[in-house]
Amino acid sequence: MYIADTHSDTLFSLGVSRATFAETDITPARLREGGVTLQTLALWSGPKGPGGDFEAIAEAEYAAAAHFSQAGIRQVDDPSEAKDGENCFMLSLEGCEVFQKGLYAVGEWRERGIRMGALVWNNVNTLGTPAKINATDGLTDYGIQVAREMQRLGIAVDVSHLNEAGFWDLFSKGHKPPMASHSCCRTLCDHFRNLTDDQIRAMIQYGGFIGVNFYPAFLSSDKKADAVTIAQHIDHICQLGGVDVVGFGSDFDGIEIKPEDVVHPGQMNNLLDALRTYGYNEDALRKVAGQNLVDYYARIR
Repeated sequence: MYIADTHSDTLFSLGVSRATFAETDITPARLREGGVTLQTLALWSGPKGPGGDFEAIAEAEYAAAAHFSQAGIRQVDDPSEAKDGENCFMLSLEGCEVFQKGLYAVGEWRERGIRMGALVWNNVNTLGTPAKINATDGLTDYGIQVAREMQRLGIAVDVSHLNEAGFWDLFSKGHKPPMASHSCCRTLCDHFRNLTDDQIRAMIQYGGFIGVNFYPAFLSSDKKADAVTIAQHIDHICQLGGVDVVGFGSDFDGIEIKPEDVVHPGQMNNLLDALRTYGYNEDALRKVAGQNLVDYYARIR
């Protein structure tokens, strides 16, 4: 089965914190153990956001991707290039501070293999405002220009961390459906990082994509979770009509606590089994596990 994960922070651990695979959630061995066909590796803007040396941080993370290549995990430019039975990775940005210097930077990073980008992390930048700050300040004029240029070049615009006003700006002023690489459902867990049902319905209506986050604090009010809890969020999206737009967005190596039986990618089968207990057949599992992501990228070409 083709399994895809749309978000992780492993490259920060390897490239900036100088960790080894012995210290990370995601390793080549665990990707193989869990049968993960495509792992998205994010280049995070860094803890100081636009006040830090985000260019150097991004470069260090970009260089760290070589650890995966050297271990036989192949980089792909599109989810359709990865095939069931192999293990590949794709690159993303979390916080698009590297685009602040000009629209030309979007093309430069696209040429380097970036295929999705969250406009903001938890800090305000010149593109927009995160949900952590407020819900009301929309994208800046420059942020809209960046989003349109990303969409023109086939980079998915990622709304995870973006606030509600910015989210709706993308639907009214953008050209292609955005995605949420690692977000959960606010109806099930009332957290500012989670998507409302109206946001989820918009994603469904316009053909976006939602990778459900594995972070217990986003999954449950008591911050305790397991594979069944993740499955509940996936099922909620499906009950709203989103069986064709939902998938996995673990946030491994970016979360300090994990679901008790999905603590690394080697345990992805526990999540598939939890979905089976919810009555999902193999065709539905195939969609949720990875085919929905492949189809989403076909829609934004």
